[in-house]
Amino acid sequence: MSVIINSTIKTNALGRWYIELNDTTEEGHMEICLDINEYAVKIEAIGAEYGGEIEVAWSSHDEVSQMQIQEVRMAMDKYEQEREEQEAAEGVGGTSQTHQDDGTPIF
Repeated sequence: MSVIINSTIKTNALGRWYIELNDTTEEGHMEICLDINEYAVKIEAIGAEYGGEIEVAWSSHDEVSQMQIQEVRMAMDKYEQEREEQEAAEGVGGTSQTHQDDGTPIF
């Protein structure tokens, strides 16, 4: 059984998006990620704690605009593309799945 990690896109008073991570198995355990690189590092660390058996559930607060959601998606796509290019350059990679069925990148 995998652990569910809630990833919620939020916006601050200045209109800048950020991602809040909540580990559903630890009450009160919350992480803030100000960009996709920070998100990737934290989600990989959480995944390592559970032997890779995590599931990410995405949501956004009402005040988050569609443009901000699109910015997050584009940043995730760019991160994933750069990671794939780096793995290819290092001779790593292969046939591993890089996206979930709904198109969400797997970190």
